[in-house]
Amino acid sequence: MKEMLIITPGPTRVAENVRLARAKVTTNPDIDLEFYDFYKRTCDKLAQFLKTKNDLRILAGEGILGLEATCASLTESGDRVLVLDNGIFGHGFAEFVELYGGQALLLQSSEKEAFDIEILEKFLEKDHDFKYATIVHCDTPSGVLNDLSKICPLLKKYGILTVVDSVAAMGGEDLQVDNWQIDIALGGSQKVLSAPPGLTIVSISPLAYQAMENRQSPIASFYCNLLTFKDYYEKKWFPYTMPISDIYGLDQAVDNILFDQEILKRHAMIGKATRKAIKNSPLELYLQNGYSNTVSVIKVPNGLNDQELLRKMRQDYQVMITGSFDRLAGKVLRIGHMGENARTSKVAYSLYALQKVLEESGLKFETSLQEDFLQALK
Repeated sequence: MKEMLIITPGPTRVAENVRLARAKVTTNPDIDLEFYDFYKRTCDKLAQFLKTKNDLRILAGEGILGLEATCASLTESGDRVLVLDNGIFGHGFAEFVELYGGQALLLQSSEKEAFDIEILEKFLEKDHDFKYATIVHCDTPSGVLNDLSKICPLLKKYGILTVVDSVAAMGGEDLQVDNWQIDIALGGSQKVLSAPPGLTIVSISPLAYQAMENRQSPIASFYCNLLTFKDYYEKKWFPYTMPISDIYGLDQAVDNILFDQEILKRHAMIGKATRKAIKNSPLELYLQNGYSNTVSVIKVPNGLNDQELLRKMRQDYQVMITGSFDRLAGKVLRIGHMGENARTSKVAYSLYALQKVLEESGLKFETSLQEDFLQALK
């Protein structure tokens, strides 16, 4: 059986040195003091690439854990929370807020564009009594990228804590936690970092800690309580046994990111070239602006079935891209050019396979997606 080429928007292909790092002999992470040092060094390296002096924590759970843990730790009954909604995950934050007793107010902007700053400005002028606000950096189902450098400072102007889901962007898009005044930034191991799924990355500002510590009611969770990690290093105590092999792998993945000085440039070039090739074809991008450099989202051509196209790509060309879900189910195809996927040869072959499958389904192309992609990189 030929190896499948994975070009999905996470999980991504795992780097070989990350796989090998996960195979190291393990110790007992609960009582081995050297592992506490290792965990802290990994957190410090994550802080370095996120450009922050805030605390970093690695949680044992896929990226969604970070979203819920943040809402669980910050939200008390009756708290008003502003949810910036221009995508499926952006909207989804409201469910976690309400799960822990908060009042989520959804501020909507077109999900085919980056969040409209003017909408936010005009809204905050009239109503800014919120404990915190949530925003998704790259909303993976649609691929829309939001401008945190403008959104978060505007929220902080009104004293609102900022919570950012950067799971699908972290590492492939610029992310300046301190400069952009982000109180909590969330990432996941399985996207640009190209480690296996199962770990959440969270940076926590002093103001976010203060909000958690000054609650009137206890946090209604143990596993989702970010305060349980606050003094882990001084106490040499983790709230639960850490997945040591996964963290060995993540540490190597972070080293890969820090070593790759061209990573943002590489993602930008490949993202732009992919979009240019698609625009020069009968295909249509889903978004009107706010394109992410980590995922491109294409409308399914009229009369074609997304699941059949995806099946043929896997079966006939050993390429795995994906469709979407929720209200975008059946409507779009997604190419995840992020992390180890963001390599010229891999994306070029994926575009070749996509064109072949579409041509077999009756769609006519005047030019080659693969050649247009490669030409756009020159």
